[in-house]
Amino acid sequence: MALQKMKTQLLYPEFVAAIEVGDSEAIEALREQLTTEDLAELVDALEGPGRAAFLAKVPADEAADIFQQLDLNIQRETLEALSSSRTAGILNEMDADDRTALLESLPLHQTKRLLSFLRPRERAEAQKLLEFPEDSVGRMMTPDFLAIRREWTVGRALDFIRYNGEDKETLNDIYVVDRDGRLLDDIPIREFLLSPTDRPITEVMDGYYTALNALDPQETAILGFKKYSARTALPVVDEDGLLLGIVTIDDILHLEEKETTEDIQKFGGAAPLEEAYLEIPLWNLLRKRAGWLSVLFVGEMFTASAMSFYEVEISKAVVLALFIPLIISSGGNSGSQAATLVIRAMALGEVAFADVWKVLRRELFIGAGLGVILGGLGLIRVLVWGSLFKAYGDHVLMLGAAVCVAVVCVVAWGALVGSMLPLVLKRFGFDPATSSAPFVATLIDVTGIMIYFNIALMVMSGRLF
Repeated sequence: MALQKMKTQLLYPEFVAAIEVGDSEAIEALREQLTTEDLAELVDALEGPGRAAFLAKVPADEAADIFQQLDLNIQRETLEALSSSRTAGILNEMDADDRTALLESLPLHQTKRLLSFLRPRERAEAQKLLEFPEDSVGRMMTPDFLAIRREWTVGRALDFIRYNGEDKETLNDIYVVDRDGRLLDDIPIREFLLSPTDRPITEVMDGYYTALNALDPQETAILGFKKYSARTALPVVDEDGLLLGIVTIDDILHLEEKETTEDIQKFGGAAPLEEAYLEIPLWNLLRKRAGWLSVLFVGEMFTASAMSFYEVEISKAVVLALFIPLIISSGGNSGSQAATLVIRAMALGEVAFADVWKVLRRELFIGAGLGVILGGLGLIRVLVWGSLFKAYGDHVLMLGAAVCVAVVCVVAWGALVGSMLPLVLKRFGFDPATSSAPFVATLIDVTGIMIYFNIALMVMSGRLF
């Protein structure tokens, strides 16, 4: 991979020069040296007009293969620089699933315009896929698959594959359907290659197959491919079992990258970005980051309100205020840590709402253990500083005990809140990623203040208060 990337980097200046002068022979020579993937990498590095110039000089089917490997943002930018005839040629040659991903990312008026460029068969295909709900498996499937009948022999099936398989998405699995088109089985191509030509298909079938429902959420497809990791495609059926299409592993990789990116952005307290960081307009970036920050800022105001309830106690023992950042940050960190672990476990299918009591017991134990460790460190800190520097007056031991107990309670509370909040949000239909680390930390800040001062009042009552 590193050597191949170096090759494309070395050829990039030559590639740009050939496009700038319109040297068709040089472009043809480069095409012969590089794979479609390498050409897509070079095209991606060009500016919009350069991409359009290159795609205009290659056959439509090859241009489509390169174009559909580009990022969606790059595809939209490139379309603006292409002529209508070249746009139509590329769209008609694109794989159905990649074309659908492009069309659904555009404003409605642009989608309608591009649909008008499609041939009747491709237009009907695109409209059918766009009718499925957004973020459903049906939106990402492709109808480019091969299906055979159970009454055939292996020889007839092989002839059918040779005649019809050239433009299909994948030939790794061949699907068996009945007369009405209902899925009966999926058979690896190797079974056909290793079987006698006169062997009936019914003898090759085992009756076991895995299929996705077209109306399922796209996350279901990710879990399906993780469970059946050897599969490069999974069939998609409707409620009646009719075979509609297939979902391929390349679409799943793109989907998982998108989902992971969105989750990471939400963890940081920002709305998901639809465009690359350096390409999104500054105003849109400001708007997406300001929303959650404003919510978190308002939440932090409650921290000041909580502290105002203990104004008298703080005035009598100012030393208590010195440990506020230590205690609430410990609880916030604990909560953020728990939230991150639980959200990821939910994404991997390891944890569901049915496991809420198991998670609660685990986090209660873990939170208490972490609290004891951190509380012990806090106690040592108070005692050492109080002994060496006489920093905390005559009640060092009581202060250390208050800090220690408060840290134990706040850290345990943080772990419980951080672990429970994602499960509760998911239970009520919200995205658990919205219980991001900043949100959990803000919540713990407010409640941590109350826990700390109430514990301090109990531990040090009669001494300072």
